[in-house]
Amino acid sequence: MKDFAGQPDAREVDILVFPECFLQGYLMEVDHVRRHALNLHSGRFSEVRRRLARITQTLVFGVIEQQGGSYFNTAVVLTRGELVGVYRKTHLTSGEGPFHQGEAYPTFEMQGIRFGINICYDTQFREAAARVAVQGARLLLVPSQNMMPRDRAVHWQHRHHRIRAERARETGMWIVSADVTGARDERRVGLGPTSVLNPHGEVVGQVPSMTTGMVVAEIY
Repeated sequence: MKDFAGQPDAREVDILVFPECFLQGYLMEVDHVRRHALNLHSGRFSEVRRRLARITQTLVFGVIEQQGGSYFNTAVVLTRGELVGVYRKTHLTSGEGPFHQGEAYPTFEMQGIRFGINICYDTQFREAAARVAVQGARLLLVPSQNMMPRDRAVHWQHRHHRIRAERARETGMWIVSADVTGARDERRVGLGPTSVLNPHGEVVGQVPSMTTGMVVAEIY
């Protein structure tokens, strides 16, 4: 995150978005979740915040969160190391057994633009985006994690944009997604997309598939 924040293209950026479960890795084995989950009020997460405190951009990134006896697929919003808020994924896939379902759709404001968050699979459900839009949001951030078996990755590669374009047109919001890319092994690959869609559902910026990079857009 510090490397991306320091890139020339990011110097004038207000918000940087990173993928789902970005901090600890998207692995749904119970042992992994229990071992790496963080209580957001713990000393361990305070150390994470301290290390990110010099970054001037607001950061939105995925974490595995532990709260009491429950685990959540969460996106946190940090500004100069301060925890502004969280969104917990409300629609879980069949493979996300260790997680509990989130219930709320908080929104936040940056430079006069109100924004909210959906996480990956949430975007397949129109009410998830609608619950954000009804609060006056102009922007929907979508941390995602689409590392899949190769045949499924190819099948879904362009469907993600079609689904998110529907959400953009329904709500009138911009949609910015951050996804993983590259090959994990011979079987699994991430094809993205990391992209920006305008309120008409048009792709106005995208990191090329199988490329680690950043796309910058002005939201208005």
